[in-house]
Amino acid sequence: MSVNVDLQVVGPGDDAYLEEAWRLKEDIRIREDVLKQRRGFFTDAYRRSTVHVLLVEDDLAGFAAVRRDGYILFLAVGSEYRGQGFGERLVEAVADEHDTVTCHARTTNEDALAFYEHLGFDIDRRIDSYYEDAGDSFYLKRGDREGIGERLSEFLHR
Repeated sequence: MSVNVDLQVVGPGDDAYLEEAWRLKEDIRIREDVLKQRRGFFTDAYRRSTVHVLLVEDDLAGFAAVRRDGYILFLAVGSEYRGQGFGERLVEAVADEHDTVTCHARTTNEDALAFYEHLGFDIDRRIDSYYEDAGDSFYLKRGDREGIGERLSEFLHR
């Protein structure tokens, strides 16, 4: 049996799939105790982002909300679609548009850390009490482009 999988891009300011993305994020929060953002924060971030959505037979299977600089604000794949390469496909869609891709992951989220490591991300630094609930995070980076801090430092030392 063939399944139709469609990758779409939702531009900033577009609410397409917002409700579906919120429900998916909340399902993951309940099941896995991650993605704990409040509704207002999520909605604002979604609307400001470019959102890559994966649809399976018109149902939202996963999404990646990304800032202009390649920072992944949210990456979520429904539990029934995990292990099928959907998360990788979403990250690769982001990487196709950005020299550097970055994100945060909880230091305790071993599955996420293994996933990002598999895709070539490195831990750039640890940030204590990063999350609203005081959870610690790792700032992860994939790609060669230096961050603004490194570029400013280089510029100022010329």
